[in-house]
Amino acid sequence: MRDLTSALAPLPDINLGFPTATMPMSITRQQKAAIIVRLLLSEGAKLSLTDLPEEMQQDLTLQMGAMRSVTRETVAQVVEEFMTEMDSIGLSFIGGLEGALNTLDGSINPQMIERMRRESGVKHTGDPWVRVMGLEADRLLPVLEEESVEVAAVMLSKLNVSKAAELLGMLPGERARRITYAVSQTSAVTPDAVHRIGQSLATQLDSVPPKAFDDGPIERVGAILNFSLAKTRDDMLEGLEQQDEAFAKEVRKAIFTFANIPSRIDPRDVPKITRGLDQSVLVTALAAASATGSEEPANFILDNISKRMAEGIREEITELGKVKEADGEEAMSAVVAEIRALEAAGEVFFVAAEDDE
Repeated sequence: MRDLTSALAPLPDINLGFPTATMPMSITRQQKAAIIVRLLLSEGAKLSLTDLPEEMQQDLTLQMGAMRSVTRETVAQVVEEFMTEMDSIGLSFIGGLEGALNTLDGSINPQMIERMRRESGVKHTGDPWVRVMGLEADRLLPVLEEESVEVAAVMLSKLNVSKAAELLGMLPGERARRITYAVSQTSAVTPDAVHRIGQSLATQLDSVPPKAFDDGPIERVGAILNFSLAKTRDDMLEGLEQQDEAFAKEVRKAIFTFANIPSRIDPRDVPKITRGLDQSVLVTALAAASATGSEEPANFILDNISKRMAEGIREEITELGKVKEADGEEAMSAVVAEIRALEAAGEVFFVAAEDDE
């Protein structure tokens, strides 16, 4: 119905007093629009005119209420004129600056879009709850934490059940109980109040500047140190602890290294991990680990694969002899990378470290 909306959009001022039995052809565009809409509805068409400004929707309704009957000849001429105009439309630019910003969303700089909204005072059109419900739980959590329990209850009622349950689980027990009780008091809330709350929340959430990074600083530092050489990683963590002990502690939790395998990997997942690795890489990693005092992760892997495979790898380790430090680091990093890839794909899950509990 986008073309219909664009055809109805350029309507001049409206004349509401036209209750005659028949209508001359010197009728206004509003009256013609009312005829088209009435005709389509009478034919069972499902129209969606919600993209029109509310004022225009109201004017259209009043116009239809002011009209009575129209001759077949008038209807035929209005339809013919309407179809001719529809056929002549190649492109429609509707919605002004807001329409342009919505159309270009995802194609131009998001920071510029938000800046233009703020500077011009342009707000999002349409149902604000569609935008609110499409946001991640982390973005919505501050609303439940900071807004009144009544507003939080309305938002919780509008969200789908799974996201509402996820958000409740992220709240302190007392706050979650108060909001849950407030939900039981929302039966008297009017649709207009719900819409205004949605508009307020959408504006509030839209005003949050877009993030330059998808992950937080802890995750980014952890990811960098994950693939750093052991000496570099240890030096960086030592320096972080001197600068910010709390931050360093969180970074340590985010890091997963070869040494963390016994404490963070379920023994049943070890065969799945080794299947994705070239055996020469696995042999090199285990040989290097054993030579540098990291026998525990090496033995953990060997103890949780088939005995025949473990015996073969032990023989290869003996034959391989001493491994260069750089080759050993590279091989152990390849094992960690394989585990990380499987974890990201949901194939394996990290066991919670004792410090996390």
